Amino acid sequence: MIEDLVLFQKAYAYFVWLFPLIGKFPKNQRFVLGQHIESECLSLLQTIVKFQISKTKREFITPIQLHFDMLHIYMRLAKDLHFISVKQYSVNVEKLNELIRMWNGLVHRFQ
Repeated sequence: MIEDLVLFQKAYAYFVWLFPLIGKFPKNQRFVLGQHIESECLSLLQTIVKFQISKTKREFITPIQLHFDMLHIYMRLAKDLHFISVKQYSVNVEKLNELIRMWNGLVHRFQ
């Protein structure tokens, strides 16, 4: 479905924006918190692709929501630890919330 593709494209664009930001974390945290954020992003993309091609889409609803929740938590931690600015965090929240709204609109059809 085209909505699935739009979600993937928006998530991909968000991660392209996010990864350079992670690269600016303190060196010791790039390989700790930064790596967790990157792994969560890549897992989310993979799960979105699986959702797109699956005939039984319900099994992916909870994992995708969990990825979104973890990204919120990790990015809030990055802000609270001063690895990103409040403004960068605000932009992040806007971008992530847009993805979640798209996801919620899409998932209502499968519940």
